[in-house]
Amino acid sequence: MKTLLIKNYQTDESLASSRLRCASPRQGVESQPNAAPCDLRSRHVSRFTFHASAFTIVELLVVIAIIGILAAKVTAQKKQAALEISQIVGGIQQYDSVYGRFPVSANDQALAGAVDFTCGGAGYDVSGVNQLWTMGITNNAEVIAILMDATNYPGGGPTPNMNYVKNPQRTIFLNAKMVGDTNSPGVGPDGVYRDPWGNPYIITMDLNYDEQCRDSNYCQRAVSQNPPGSPSSQAGYNGLFNPDANGTTDNFLYHGKVMVWSAGPDRKIDIPAGPADQGFNKDNILSWQ
Repeated sequence: MKTLLIKNYQTDESLASSRLRCASPRQGVESQPNAAPCDLRSRHVSRFTFHASAFTIVELLVVIAIIGILAAKVTAQKKQAALEISQIVGGIQQYDSVYGRFPVSANDQALAGAVDFTCGGAGYDVSGVNQLWTMGITNNAEVIAILMDATNYPGGGPTPNMNYVKNPQRTIFLNAKMVGDTNSPGVGPDGVYRDPWGNPYIITMDLNYDEQCRDSNYCQRAVSQNPPGSPSSQAGYNGLFNPDANGTTDNFLYHGKVMVWSAGPDRKIDIPAGPADQGFNKDNILSWQ
């Protein structure tokens, strides 16, 4: 018996340990060789299982907390984008009220001709690659410089407001955070105003002064017609409207003077055009929404 017990102790240290814990201080292991080892082991397993479950719960709580933090961050960024968009719209409207014209360069006014004009810029395409995609011909730097009464871009070079020709009263219509690179939120060295996700704000103005604004992206039937592909609907998403018969043209308009929007948290728009309420367009932040 002693030999067997010693062998078991050597080959199954954990079991012997359990038996030692089970034995009374007055009794040796040999006197109680079968002292409820199964009960102890079951208690040991039960105790182990409890700790494993508790650890898993802690992990789950950590994951939930991280998701909550990220969701709160995105919500805060959306609110910030909406606020900045509102400030851009308000600045343009105030400028128009003071000067009776919109804050655009002579070059952009000439490019627009008899129609409205959309300022686009460098941003992310549908695949997430940072490259140039234009919602018009120029970025928003010229508009922002005039609104901020800047005569030179932060990175150097004159703005359309050189010598205050576009803002002779030297009124500041927009205050925006200045940043030192061309990827961060704010106004970069190139003068481009970027949203909380690093994409340029898109600005469209009613340069033909017909009280209707035609954004070069949201004017598209494939983007704005509601429901998509309808053979006769002139209604558009987010209050846009197509005055042309059956709404079969790319002429969905906003009844107002200014449209400003952001590509949103995913930093993308659908190219080629997709419906405004689906895909990469779904999270866009719109001034007219």
